[in-house]
Amino acid sequence: MAKYAMVVDLNRCQGCRACTEACKIENNTGQGMFWMHVFRFEDGAFPETRMSFLPRPCQHCDNAPCVKVCPTGARFKREDGIVLTDPDRCIGCRYCELACPYGVNYFNWQKPKDSQYSDVISWDDPDIQAITGGAYPPYKNPDLDKEWGPEGRRTAGGNHAKGVMEKCTFCVQRVEQGSLPACVDTCPVTALRFGDISDSESPVSRFIRENEAWSLLEEAGTKPSVFYVGGKPPSHSYKEVERPKARV
Repeated sequence: MAKYAMVVDLNRCQGCRACTEACKIENNTGQGMFWMHVFRFEDGAFPETRMSFLPRPCQHCDNAPCVKVCPTGARFKREDGIVLTDPDRCIGCRYCELACPYGVNYFNWQKPKDSQYSDVISWDDPDIQAITGGAYPPYKNPDLDKEWGPEGRRTAGGNHAKGVMEKCTFCVQRVEQGSLPACVDTCPVTALRFGDISDSESPVSRFIRENEAWSLLEEAGTKPSVFYVGGKPPSHSYKEVERPKARV
């Protein structure tokens, strides 16, 4: 059985956020939802400053606290290490959001149609419909509504229903068809790598072995499946200059 992991090479990341855009298009996430978020940090004091960037998807933890607290089994971990949410079982209690130390969970406050940037774009506009062919929302991915894995559970889609939790899925709908997650496939500088770490000779395993890798919040004991190479963990010497805005 494969065990999937992602490696983020901070020496290569330029903060272009192509991964963020690819994730939103592939997974059809709603307004204000960023399953892949790129933090931007400023180190030092002006004029001797340095910018650095840190992409942060779901960490797909081996010891996932979100799985432990879910009262319905909607949040679960597959044998291949991917942590997913079954929207058909989620009751919207948001325990997973509170338990996660990484802040990767998003709650659907609105119906899917209402959260697709409808306040800034009119999908009924004839000019837009000429491009989308009348589909709503544009770029809707039919793979998101399929059942994936031996569990036969609908796990991949963004914006399934109001009142359920969402997060990064490692693009399970792509992985099971032999493709890379959208963020990895899109990165123009190969800062993101993905593969099977149960195979010691896989490219991602070799990359981890040949470099000094670290994980976010290792002290939390969550055992993330996302590893970082280069840079250094955020500390008191870093000042975060851009944060995601909370939904209210």
